[in-house]
Amino acid sequence: MHQADVIVLGAGIIGVSTAMHLRQRGLDVILVDRRYPGEETSFGNAGVVERNGFAPHPFPSNPITLLQILFGQSSAVSLDLKALPQLLPWLAAYKRYGSQRHVQDYARIMGRMREMVLEEHAKLSELANSQRFYRKSGWLHLFKSGPGFSAGDTERYFARVFGVDYHELDEEGIAGLERDLTTTGYSGLFWPQTESVSSPGAVTEAIWRAFVREGGKFFSADATPLKRVRGQWMLPCDRGELVGRHVVVALGPWSGEFCKQFGDPFPLAVKRGHHLHFRPRSGASLSRPVVDMSNGFVLTPMEKGIRLTTGVDFSHRDAAPNVAQMALAERRAREIFPLGEAVDAEPWCGSRPCLPDSLPVLGKSQKVANLWYNFGHGHSGFTLGPLSGRLMSELILGQTPAVDVEPFSPARFGPQT
Repeated sequence: MHQADVIVLGAGIIGVSTAMHLRQRGLDVILVDRRYPGEETSFGNAGVVERNGFAPHPFPSNPITLLQILFGQSSAVSLDLKALPQLLPWLAAYKRYGSQRHVQDYARIMGRMREMVLEEHAKLSELANSQRFYRKSGWLHLFKSGPGFSAGDTERYFARVFGVDYHELDEEGIAGLERDLTTTGYSGLFWPQTESVSSPGAVTEAIWRAFVREGGKFFSADATPLKRVRGQWMLPCDRGELVGRHVVVALGPWSGEFCKQFGDPFPLAVKRGHHLHFRPRSGASLSRPVVDMSNGFVLTPMEKGIRLTTGVDFSHRDAAPNVAQMALAERRAREIFPLGEAVDAEPWCGSRPCLPDSLPVLGKSQKVANLWYNFGHGHSGFTLGPLSGRLMSELILGQTPAVDVEPFSPARFGPQT
């Protein structure tokens, strides 16, 4: 029998950050995952720590854009029609949350969160000795000039409200930052305060290793058999029985199914994403992440090469990789940057856990004692991971959280939770 104060389920960036913060505050912590830490969603993202990000991703309303999605001609959004019946209620709710009022609420909530993310990453990177993966080079958003640039109006407005620096760039300004980009007909937004990493998986692994050095324990196990017995949580694994007073669910895209067994059916959907690494053509280089806002892909310099990440893929979580979307993103990425040969044999595929209001679930179950939730961070999991871990630890210890967590309450979706 292995006993702890807290069992954390899930060893992605959210789970390892939660476990590390709890351990730093003196609790005995067991971290559990069926795979090696950082190998799932936290492995394959664009590696960006966003200082911006004050507006949720908008629901597409342009008829041409919708037709491109339906006929598989969008690299920004791909939709598997077989998954549509199950997705329709979530998509309808997501569209409702696109109202101006909710966008303002989201910006207010995220304003304080985004203010703290760089500091929280810095603290954990120092503890984990992972500073070498971070770079303070900002990131670059590209827009088709003219009407396309107005798509970023909301983000720029709230950046001014919260005092976040950005620079508007013409073609010459873009070339001054990234000489090897071909951006005729593009305008740019440069966000100098945003940071990025050369390997998000390695950053997650480094936090896990620091957690173990600090006396934390890690076990490989499936979380499904978790049960509550006489006021304690118990989970079998191949090395015995894990016992804890508290449990934190940080299972990412698997959290929705898991929580149903405890009477908490959250409206969680997954937005899948893919990546491939490429060598740049001879003499070409990229200094920072670059996102094509119209086509939804990101180019990021990584240890393994230039990582090309796709936009959103609405397919079943466990479906085969969407090679068509990956190929379309590659074709469009080659139009703006001289990608060479692919380093990977096939695309990596992962899933982002998303709630319809684009906010995570972070707090205590309303139905089961000592059951805590920390998931649903959508496109911002890597950015918010260290801060979410801190907030979770403060809640469990009965401390006042550094940020008001009421907007993230598990009770906010009404009677179903």
